[in-house]
Amino acid sequence: MKNLFFIDHDFVNSRLDKWFKKKVCNVPQSFIEKNLRKGNIRINNKKAKSSYKVQKNDKVLVKNFDLIKRIDKKKLNRYQATKKDLSFSSEIFIENNEDFVVINKPAGIPVQSGTKSRRNILDILRKTKEFSGSEPYTVHRIDKETTGILIVAKNRKSAQLFTSLFRIRKIHKTYLGVVLGQPKKNTGTLIDTLINYEGEKKIYTKAITHYSVLDSNNNYSLLKINPETGRKHQIRKQLLIHGCPIIGDDKYRLIDKPTRNKNSLMLHAYKINFSIGPKKYNFKAEPSQEFKKIVKEKYLRI
Repeated sequence: MKNLFFIDHDFVNSRLDKWFKKKVCNVPQSFIEKNLRKGNIRINNKKAKSSYKVQKNDKVLVKNFDLIKRIDKKKLNRYQATKKDLSFSSEIFIENNEDFVVINKPAGIPVQSGTKSRRNILDILRKTKEFSGSEPYTVHRIDKETTGILIVAKNRKSAQLFTSLFRIRKIHKTYLGVVLGQPKKNTGTLIDTLINYEGEKKIYTKAITHYSVLDSNNNYSLLKINPETGRKHQIRKQLLIHGCPIIGDDKYRLIDKPTRNKNSLMLHAYKINFSIGPKKYNFKAEPSQEFKKIVKEKYLRI
């Protein structure tokens, strides 16, 4: 039995074993290693190692064993977008091109599925016409209850590019947040060491966030927030540390119990800007009507 495959642009520089599991057959690593040694898997008619980085138009020859397509449990467990999901999704696109989309994410939907929620943005986007013939790749996340700008790549190459840009801090985000109280200064930089846990192990990370007060009164403040680092729940944690938690935050709050009059989480990813080569990109996501309503109820102005 012979099977010939060609590498497309979406997998350029991927490891051979990872490409094989994704595009040919999801088999154990030991199975791949064994057949590479025997020459049953060849690249351009030559033996190769599992770590070989495949290139566009490489020919992969697979012979002398039957390919059994294993059931992909992830695909089976995917959330099936409803008509209601797809009808609202048509309204959230800010940018749509061949490499990525920018959306205005609504509250209450996580970017990816988890133990508490199967409904998620990626599985909904997967069924939209904007992703016809493409696969959504996550390049960054915003919290389930946070609204606003989210970039989703359409191919592996773009996903790798955005991941690199985020890592070297070349993508700049601006948030709007309504907080309890008022910061000591109208503009400033918050620098803190945050603690996360991996099992029982404590992980310490440095978090840097810049802010400025757009409007305030004795009880509440509207802030423009620019995170320099990208730690998990960074903005919410730091503002709590400095005595000004985000309104509607049920996790990072000053009191132990949630308030009866629960607000939406008042954190909105408002703007994002970055450059790809000579081209500059600037996107803005308008806050929801709910966000604007609560701002007004707190006697603040955007």
